[in-house]
Amino acid sequence: MPTPDLPPALLLLGPTASGKTASALALAAHLPIEIISVDSALVFRDMDIGSAKPSADEQAVCPHHLIDILSPEEAYSAAKFRDDALRLMGQITARGRLPVLAGGTMLYFKALREG
Repeated sequence: MPTPDLPPALLLLGPTASGKTASALALAAHLPIEIISVDSALVFRDMDIGSAKPSADEQAVCPHHLIDILSPEEAYSAAKFRDDALRLMGQITARGRLPVLAGGTMLYFKALREG
């Protein structure tokens, strides 16, 4: 089922290492944002190689969400991402900040948009 009532958000889509994080961090210098990762690898701890995970310094610039939340043995689905992202978008918006969804897992974007 489509989700027409999503909170306002900025979407930065693209492949690994294409500059999404740098763009989001540049925005953070001018806007009150929080970044929601839309990456199927970044949710897992210890998945640093080949994932272009934002560094600790980058993550300190503004709040980041859905990074390092699970061990590699745990399961995570597009449906779970959708639930987590919608919850976070509501919380971020309630704080008067703009959610920025950045990543390249298009299945997650599709799940968020279409249910």
